[in-house]
Amino acid sequence: MNSKYSRTLLVGTVLGALTGLIASYLLVKRAEDEESEVQITPKDGVKLGVGIISLFKLITSLHD
Repeated sequence: MNSKYSRTLLVGTVLGALTGLIASYLLVKRAEDEESEVQITPKDGVKLGVGIISLFKLITSLHD
């Protein structure tokens, strides 16, 4: 595999992991501030999934 692609995959993996970690931290922090449990409803899950798909479409259109 080309070193340019390897570097891109590595950077993408690290950024994705950091983004997921920050998102999880914010979700837990908000639940602690409200003194409630972390709950994601099916409606929230669908909204999150649509947002992620939209993000993927945006990323793939960057090369155009």
